[in-house]
Amino acid sequence: MSEQDIQFNKNEDTNKQNWDVVKSRLEKIYLGGGLKSAAKQKEKGKLLARERIDYLRDKDSEWIEIGAFAGYDMYEEYGGCAGGGVVTGIGYVSGRQCIIVANDATVKAGAWFPITGKKNLRAQEIAMENHLPIIYLVDSAGVFLPMQDEIFADKEHFGRMFRNNAIMSSMGITQIAAVMGSCVAGGAYLPIMSDEALIVEGNGSIFLAGSYLVKAAIGEDIDNETLGGAMTQTEVSGVIDDKFPNDQACLDRIKYIMDKLGKPDNAGFDRVKTKLPVKKQDEIWGVLPADRGKPYKSLEIIERLVDNSEFEQYKEGYGKSILCGYARIDGWAVGIVANNREMVKSKKGEMQFGGVIYSDSADKAARFIMNCNQKKIPLVFLQDVTGFMVGSRSEHGGIIKDGAKMVMAMANSTVPKFTIVMGNSYGAGNYAMCGKAYDPRLIVAWPSAKIAVMGGEQAAKTLLQIEKASLKAKGEEITLENENALLDKITQRYNSQTTPYYAASRLWVDAIINPLDTRKWISMGIEAANHAPMKPFHPGILQV
Repeated sequence: MSEQDIQFNKNEDTNKQNWDVVKSRLEKIYLGGGLKSAAKQKEKGKLLARERIDYLRDKDSEWIEIGAFAGYDMYEEYGGCAGGGVVTGIGYVSGRQCIIVANDATVKAGAWFPITGKKNLRAQEIAMENHLPIIYLVDSAGVFLPMQDEIFADKEHFGRMFRNNAIMSSMGITQIAAVMGSCVAGGAYLPIMSDEALIVEGNGSIFLAGSYLVKAAIGEDIDNETLGGAMTQTEVSGVIDDKFPNDQACLDRIKYIMDKLGKPDNAGFDRVKTKLPVKKQDEIWGVLPADRGKPYKSLEIIERLVDNSEFEQYKEGYGKSILCGYARIDGWAVGIVANNREMVKSKKGEMQFGGVIYSDSADKAARFIMNCNQKKIPLVFLQDVTGFMVGSRSEHGGIIKDGAKMVMAMANSTVPKFTIVMGNSYGAGNYAMCGKAYDPRLIVAWPSAKIAVMGGEQAAKTLLQIEKASLKAKGEEITLENENALLDKITQRYNSQTTPYYAASRLWVDAIINPLDTRKWISMGIEAANHAPMKPFHPGILQV
């Protein structure tokens, strides 16, 4: 066996082990608040949140879950918040692609933590960007009161959801809400601001204030069912449109409604019959280095993601630290912008470091992005970037100008953008390669991803220098032994914040995915984007 084969096998083993860790953590997240809490919901005759989604979705249809890791390793003082207490994703109901949002009542009775609000707003953002119908399966006790100051009053807090209800209604985006459990206080506006509001008898209830608060506020004695149960809200107040005997009947009605929707507008993105890559997709495991600092041929990854392994490069001989080119993914025409992790020679014969963006590469990428907008071709960014090149030669050559040109073209791009964080995603490289701040329609990470201002080693050494300077200013000296211990402590803390789990728990990325699912995510994302008309492209002022 050759040295190359041995390295391939080591990469494969490490990358597959990393994915196994993701899967095991997801299995725990899928349990929500745990088996005991789930049993209590089942005793009430309820389906669990994921069961409701499975029943609602078309059989054997594709499903991509958004934000499964939301809240991961957060709120430990309150017992955690698995999945952010809500399940969201893109799926198909009666043949129509849509967003589904289902409160998980096994997690603190479906109460809203700060991350719950962020996750709900992300689901609505995807619906608005892509003009997708959205279905809410409501079962929530409302705001988690111990953290109300972090979820209630700000622009991106709880109230923003109802503002979005109103905006989506004005945009003609279908919204269907089913009250399948509690729906209280401000949350009661969500179903009523949707196009159709349904309720399940016995379990569903909707009111601005529950019976205990009513008693405290005005002294009235009344039970929750009489106050805002299914019969009251359908036959007395008329707040809800229809009531149903159980979850299944309610979900069947949603399927019936979805089946009657008119066809959406089409943005006109080009698609032909799909072809699988010629090169084996599962070889990605072995091509991607286990050591994030090692170079590799990014082209080898691209050829295992695109149809027929065909990738037509743009300006192949220029700006070699970024690969740009045209391809198809699951039949969809795409423009790909990928960091090249090879050590390559520049046009002047100088060696360039893999994963670093140089002036010529930024210039090439900016032009390619503008071309894709002109041709109405969706963009896919494959990130494995350590940042822009620094030093006097780069500064004198105008790296800031060329980097700004790339960011300007990418930020103003109106074709849908999709970002895959394959490996490193550091500093301004994250920005230029369409990080979360630049509105990718979907952004996902592979288990090998690392997202931070800079790499752990560089950051730790920088922070150590700052710490030493601070101690010196106080007249204190630090021994070599203490310096090494401090460096190790800083490195561990910093590295823990660069993992894909840290990013996914805060929704910096929509999901941590199996690299072999990348084609599915991009394809479903473009299908979603094809529902929404495109805006004209104006790149802004580019300093050439």
